[in-house]
Amino acid sequence: MSRKLTIAVVGHTNTGKTSLLRTLSRDEHFGEVSDEAATTRQVEGIQLLLSDGKPVLVLLDTPGLEDPEGLLDALDGLSGPERFDGPERVRRFLASPDADTRYEQEAKVLRQMLASDAAIYVIDCREPVLGKYREELTILTYCAIPVLPVLNFVASEASREPEWREQLARLNLHAVVAFDTVVFDEGGERRLYEKLRTMLDAFDAPLARLIEDRRRQSEWLRRAAAEYLAELLIDTAGGMRVIPGEIEPESLRQKILAHQQEVRVREQETVDALLRLFRFSHSHYQHEDLPLVNGAWGMDLFNADALKHYGIRLGGGAAAGAAAGATLDAATLGVTLGLGTLGGTALGALLGTSIPLRRRLWNRLHGASEWRVADDTLRLLALRQFSLVRALLRRGHAAQTPLASGSDPAVRWSRGPLSQPVREARLKPQWSRLNPEVFDPSRGDRQIAVQRLTEEILAEFVTSD
Repeated sequence: MSRKLTIAVVGHTNTGKTSLLRTLSRDEHFGEVSDEAATTRQVEGIQLLLSDGKPVLVLLDTPGLEDPEGLLDALDGLSGPERFDGPERVRRFLASPDADTRYEQEAKVLRQMLASDAAIYVIDCREPVLGKYREELTILTYCAIPVLPVLNFVASEASREPEWREQLARLNLHAVVAFDTVVFDEGGERRLYEKLRTMLDAFDAPLARLIEDRRRQSEWLRRAAAEYLAELLIDTAGGMRVIPGEIEPESLRQKILAHQQEVRVREQETVDALLRLFRFSHSHYQHEDLPLVNGAWGMDLFNADALKHYGIRLGGGAAAGAAAGATLDAATLGVTLGLGTLGGTALGALLGTSIPLRRRLWNRLHGASEWRVADDTLRLLALRQFSLVRALLRRGHAAQTPLASGSDPAVRWSRGPLSQPVREARLKPQWSRLNPEVFDPSRGDRQIAVQRLTEEILAEFVTSD
């Protein structure tokens, strides 16, 4: 079937019709959302596209039904002795003077209903079940097209979902979907399209394509978000600045502050990319400065992990001294570690097989130190981004309250050792964009590390669903 499915989104004033279209279309700028009544005054439409750009259905936002009691009386008054059926009664009403005057807004809704294949009737389930809603549904049935009630704001504490389901069943409306336009639920969206499939046999194929396309998009979103986070953590872990041994305190402070700002800018780049990925504007996120810990001076040449990386095994007190960040004596090459620990083979490995390590030895011999972001800051960075992605996955495009940055204590990143690819990045300044003078994005080992870390992060998202 080449004709696109057309669905009118209808309901009482201020029930969230425009909000539903924003969430289904992933477009936060569609229409106008307000707590004021009767915000939508005209019929507005939006197409839902598949990932290949092909349109699959049209959703039409309609004005609110402001006077269903009066409208129902007017429609029933047109029945006469001929006992017109519902659609004919509606058409006769639309040809009457009342359709252009007293019931102008309602007439726009009914015209669109007659021109549509189905309707979604949006209900604010925080509202008590009143007679006006029953009258609205009666009016909609006159148009003789399938009507799918959607219970909006079901995540609210004030939700009256059970009462609404009972009332809809009394009206012989058993195909009902709970879907919150603010707290997004992928399962709820899928059930909405599945219910439409059962009601619209002629459009089964395009709706099936839409459901499958949304599933694939969801998987792609999670993977893309995980990759953004992996790149951020690899860049931050590998970021390093060499601080000269003899430097004025103020100059030292300025250097550290500058590097901290670079880390904050790198995090903001990731936040910006995530918001674009999920199609949200900056107004949705309240960003707070990352409370960076003082420079992690221990993660340098004689960190235990660094020595293990180069095949040097330490034991006992020597390992403890290395982990604390031992200073190197220029004359003996090992006052703290001791010549017995750092033997001839190991010393040859340090000085002869690794250009990066030789450079680091040279820095240490000349009193320089290396500044890196502390492990705790890396953990916090990861937790903030995990929290942001989880919030974006659950956020509808009609949400008005900004997200606040925070941490998620449920993930394992809040405790224990850092992920292996992150620890490896500590020793690879060439992996980090924060080191533009040595950064090499084409390195195969970096790409492998990013892929491994992406899979770890993706598993966190999947298990949290």
